[in-house]
Amino acid sequence: MQINWEGVMPAVTTKFTQDDKLDLELFELNIKAQLDAGVHGIVLGGTLGEASTLSDEEKSTLTRKTVEIVASKVPVMMNIAEQTTKGAIAAAKKAEEDGASGLMMLTPMRYKASDREVVAYFKAVAQSTSLPIMVYNNPVDYKIEVTQDMFEELLEEPNIQAVKESTRDISNVTRIKNRFGDRLKIMTGVDTLALESLLMGADGWVAGLVCAFPAETVAIYELQKAGRIAEALEIYRWFLPLLELDIDAQLVQNIKLAEVHTNIGSEFVRAPRLPLAGARREEVLQIIKKGLETRPVLPEYKSLNAGITA
Repeated sequence: MQINWEGVMPAVTTKFTQDDKLDLELFELNIKAQLDAGVHGIVLGGTLGEASTLSDEEKSTLTRKTVEIVASKVPVMMNIAEQTTKGAIAAAKKAEEDGASGLMMLTPMRYKASDREVVAYFKAVAQSTSLPIMVYNNPVDYKIEVTQDMFEELLEEPNIQAVKESTRDISNVTRIKNRFGDRLKIMTGVDTLALESLLMGADGWVAGLVCAFPAETVAIYELQKAGRIAEALEIYRWFLPLLELDIDAQLVQNIKLAEVHTNIGSEFVRAPRLPLAGARREEVLQIIKKGLETRPVLPEYKSLNAGITA
């Protein structure tokens, strides 16, 4: 599948049973809720997917199951977050074998690689697969920045096509557009900067709270794209306290708790993570409950941009 790097692409959570097995039934319920809301792609195996705790077999199961559920309606991306180039190449090959449409790739894990090493890492993986690649640029959390000079080299590989822009610097959207035009598509990756980034020219949004609130997330994207900024802003202002749950060390637990209250998820996480407890749990519950109590009535948004391409 050719990927149009635009729209809302949920970084979905991985669903577990109480005895720590994959809960594919609940996972399917959530994926179908995303599709019903009109998302434009599915991203597996990111932070929200607790990928660092998943076995290769579990990642393969999730990829194959998602490909089956979406039935070619939207692309399915698997995240690559590996310690070695050899491991990243093997993961890319397995994702392609399992039917993934593309890859999201983090910089090397557990080693603060040099710029030269990071470029070589991405290039080696890109040359090993035919899948399109979105580079996940998140120096805040992962301590390595993929600079624009590095992207200049990376874009020599035709299948490196997009960036998940999570530097927290909105002006980078303009810098990327000025330097690379449409050669490097921009997917904003920080929920609390999403609308701002879209209005500055980002092509889409790899989202987190979409896991619990898919319709509201897609509505914001479609409304702003259609030029109905005031309506998008009204929903976004309502959404912001919830979106702030995404920029927290316990974002997985936060978002899974929200999924429970929108009836499309469970609170089960994989150790060493534990469900929220005590004062923090009550604080998050209050944010979720207030959001649900004041949840906006959405305008019809799914057909606003039918036939329009970015």
